[in-house]
Amino acid sequence: MNLPDLVTAAEDSRALADINHELARLSAEQRVEWALNSLPQTQVLSSSFGAQAAVSLHMLTSRRPDLPVILIDTGYLFAETWQFVAELSERLKLNLNTWRAAITPTQMEAQYGPLWTQGREAIQFYNRIRKVEPMQRALEDLDARTWFSGIRRSQSSTREDIDFLELRDGRWKVHPLADWRDRDVWQYLQAHNLPYHPLWHDGYISIGDTHSTQRFATGMREEDTRFSGLVRECGLHG
Repeated sequence: MNLPDLVTAAEDSRALADINHELARLSAEQRVEWALNSLPQTQVLSSSFGAQAAVSLHMLTSRRPDLPVILIDTGYLFAETWQFVAELSERLKLNLNTWRAAITPTQMEAQYGPLWTQGREAIQFYNRIRKVEPMQRALEDLDARTWFSGIRRSQSSTREDIDFLELRDGRWKVHPLADWRDRDVWQYLQAHNLPYHPLWHDGYISIGDTHSTQRFATGMREEDTRFSGLVRECGLHG
């Protein structure tokens, strides 16, 4: 596959489907190699520095050390998340770029109250303010033409159909780990001596903001551990 194939895919959904069919035959590492070599610059990787974030961070930056890594600071991240950010930034020598909402948490709460307690629409509004808008600014300011993400189909029902390669708003979006299961993640972390997020060992399997992240319990789906399952996607990935 090469750039002319991508130009065709941009104009023909069947061509893009063919590319995804071919990508399914490759390992995640081979998908990363192909995408780094074939997709347009500037290329970036987004990371929430969640439970299993070390996989995509290591897989991408071991091949492209200067790759910009985008972290969206919502203003409500766990202290343990910031410890994880510091640990991986030092170990992997990350080119970390941190972006924040235009309005501070204090200003937001003074104007709207605790949005995460006010139902689905309020949570979606919260996500647009604190996550989606700063991510869009980051992508535009970095002039990102290719966006890598570590999301996987097994993480939630809303992600079970994600492709390895998408074209969204004129930008290529790559999910090299889309078909990975938790065991694949564990094996990669073990093979490269990489850590899980510190809170993983306390029963947190999906880690976001302090006010709306719960430990996993019997009978829960992974998506129920965030915003009590009311809203799984923040708008960044769909």
